[in-house]
Amino acid sequence: MAEFFKDLYKNRHPYTFITPAVLLLIVFAILPICIALVISFTDMDLKGLADWSTINFVGFKNYVDLFTDAIFLKSIFNTFFYVVIGVPLVIICSLGVALLLNFGNSFIFKLFRGIYYMPAITNIIAVAVIWGFLYNIDYGLFNYILSLFHIDKVQWLEDPLIAKFSLIILAVWKGIGLNMLIFLAALQGIPKSYYEAAEIDGAKGWQKLIFITIPLLRFATFFVTITTLIGWLQFFEEPFVMTKGGPLNGTVSIALFIYQKGFQDSNFGYAAAGSFVLFIIIIIATLIQFKLRKSDVEY
Repeated sequence: MAEFFKDLYKNRHPYTFITPAVLLLIVFAILPICIALVISFTDMDLKGLADWSTINFVGFKNYVDLFTDAIFLKSIFNTFFYVVIGVPLVIICSLGVALLLNFGNSFIFKLFRGIYYMPAITNIIAVAVIWGFLYNIDYGLFNYILSLFHIDKVQWLEDPLIAKFSLIILAVWKGIGLNMLIFLAALQGIPKSYYEAAEIDGAKGWQKLIFITIPLLRFATFFVTITTLIGWLQFFEEPFVMTKGGPLNGTVSIALFIYQKGFQDSNFGYAAAGSFVLFIIIIIATLIQFKLRKSDVEY
């Protein structure tokens, strides 16, 4: 034991540097997760915050109730709907924009990099107000454009199915910027010698894209896919600000359902159980991504 502490003291410098980060992780991440897990097995509500004696242990009742709750099941369907459509759109659009902006380094290209990135750093409330006007049935810009082609007005946020697509469009527009920068950095890291060799061999533009660019973007694509997938599984701000989960719970996501049960209905135990279901879904989705990941291409 004495030898262990002697070696620990001798190699104390790396531990000294990582200790603050580890403490922050424990206090603000691991500990709250453990507390939430305990709460998920109770009937804790707003009254329980003031008087712990009113909290009762209910076992797996919250989890059983969740999977018999029609709204929660609908929130799962809505969340997967967002993920299946939104994640590929974000990745494809981000990669497309990055490929276009990678053609040059002039002022106009730098300007458009800033333009595409601005939505990612814009406050969601401000964005929601603007897009609320765009989606307005009577005087919104989108319906005005449709009227020029004699197309009937679209109920962008009033129809459950159309509302989901409307939120996806907003989220894709907002999510392109950051992923575009990641792809752009990866593109600029590809050695130009590969393209020069391909041109000597007579490769065309689309052949260089398919056989050089895309394979060498594998790691960046994997990273963007993982982060985008996790973000969309926690889809919250857009339905919360734009539709409040309506109409007819048609846009409620799992994260919004958890918020409504926890902070609006003060049913903290039930909300904590929902958060752990979401946590498990995220873990499973992430593990599947790692399992399907192919080996990186070295260059």
